[in-house]
Amino acid sequence: MARGRTSADISAVDRSKNRAELGRWLRERREALGMTQREFAAKVGTLYYTYISQIELGQGKIVPERWEMWAEALNVPPREFAMKLLEAYEPVAFRMVFSDE
Repeated sequence: MARGRTSADISAVDRSKNRAELGRWLRERREALGMTQREFAAKVGTLYYTYISQIELGQGKIVPERWEMWAEALNVPPREFAMKLLEAYEPVAFRMVFSDE
């Protein structure tokens, strides 16, 4: 760990970068299905398409209670979707649980 940086600082950086990458992945999946943000928002029961925009920009977070609905809407196996979100949202916990060390 770099001197002067705490694990909290590092995980905050990881989270921000990971959320941006996750957002790009989500956008690519949605676009591959030919859906607009408005159409996708309706499919996952979100009132505002701007919420989808925030998620795709890495500025928001999907609540776990909605993960399965999003996975289904994107035609992604729920386990794969959950793993992707866990890695982006909680990188430290993800490494602790799933690393081989």
